[in-house]
Amino acid sequence: MYKLAFHNFIRSRSVWVALVLFFTAGGISIFIGRQFLLKQEAAIQSVTQSQKEHIERNVKYIKNEFGLLMYYLKFAYIHKPAPIAALAIGQQDVNTNIQSLTIRTLEAQRYDTDLYNPYNLMTGNFDLSFVIICLFPLLIIAFNFNVLSSEKEGGTWPLVKLQSAQPLRFIFQKLSIRFIVVSALLFSLLGLAKCIIGIPLDAAFAAFSLMAFLYILVWFGVSFLIISLHKSTSVNALLLLSAWVLLCLLTPGMINNYVTARYAVPEAYNTLIKQRDGYHTKYDRNKDSTVQTFFQYYPEYKKYVWDKPSFNYIWFYAMQHLGDEEAGADSKAMHLKLKQRSQVSAAVGLLFPTTHAQLQFTNIAHTGIQQHLAYLDSTARFHEGLRRNFYPKIFGDSAVESENWARHVPAYFNAPVNINWLELILPMLTVGVVLFGIGVLVFKKVERGSTFNTNN
Repeated sequence: MYKLAFHNFIRSRSVWVALVLFFTAGGISIFIGRQFLLKQEAAIQSVTQSQKEHIERNVKYIKNEFGLLMYYLKFAYIHKPAPIAALAIGQQDVNTNIQSLTIRTLEAQRYDTDLYNPYNLMTGNFDLSFVIICLFPLLIIAFNFNVLSSEKEGGTWPLVKLQSAQPLRFIFQKLSIRFIVVSALLFSLLGLAKCIIGIPLDAAFAAFSLMAFLYILVWFGVSFLIISLHKSTSVNALLLLSAWVLLCLLTPGMINNYVTARYAVPEAYNTLIKQRDGYHTKYDRNKDSTVQTFFQYYPEYKKYVWDKPSFNYIWFYAMQHLGDEEAGADSKAMHLKLKQRSQVSAAVGLLFPTTHAQLQFTNIAHTGIQQHLAYLDSTARFHEGLRRNFYPKIFGDSAVESENWARHVPAYFNAPVNINWLELILPMLTVGVVLFGIGVLVFKKVERGSTFNTNN
């Protein structure tokens, strides 16, 4: 009987139309993700070549002043996306993953990003994570909303109860057929993504696939809970679509608005102002006090003579550094609040499968806000490394040609892959079990009530 029911379902023309449509949408999202990776790779190659030409050109024309040369030279620091980032583009459609930095003030540079079409930012990228999170529930709703109501409205439900001692088992069989079909579609898309994008079969890909599978399971739980109420087909459709709007649209928006209002970041503006004032106001202050304050941060540079008749590069770069120091407190406060936003979103998201899935997808793909903040923190360390490498050469009036400029190629940020399997699995599994458990109780309660009314 199960085999016959499976064949009857899969032979439906409407089912095949839906599967082809969603497979096409998934395929398009995969190609969009692939284009994203190709664009990033082209940008990285361009930056690598541009840095080489940029250094060669400036070294050719500025041969005698190391300090003047370092005013212009830029060094790229790159967060290269992993192949799996094509499945969940996340923050990388807004925040740049390539930064070209001079050794001057860091706070004026590390938040620079590209210009984007505001409409594209509003709609977001059509990646595979979007298809799974927002579109797959609609397919599940379309397959499941009349699983029970069609039997009741067609007059076959009394026959089912007569022929089966466990009518609930009959409903689970119908749901399992649809679950197999939707899961097959999901894994077909994941296999297609692996082949087209070249995603390695590693822990990240396994975690992404598992999260997608559990997310689908949760939506089958939502569907079962709704149909267990024994409502009509139209009411089931309305309730399920309302659940989709609530979970996929309203809840993420409310969570985002809450964390944005709760952890506002006026420090972003203060950081900019204090960095600029901290640098520019030094022109009106005593040079000795500026340099002595700088020496408190870098006492190893006290040995250099700074009050020479020629242009004072120690004083100039001291001004630059102190601009960052005066904005440091606000910069740290801003980063702390952004991290708090991420942590609160993750904590609240444990209760809402859509938000939890989205955050997990971007964390797995290393395209979330946590990874971007880690990249910015690493950028500060990279910038400090540049300063400590070039300050002695600037202050010591080293010859420009004495530096091996060919070794200054773009550096890369390598974020460790840390997958918390318990955090990944447990919330989704718990929500799924709760939904199915409540659905079973509701189904049995309604069935007992209808049986009692019939007997009376």
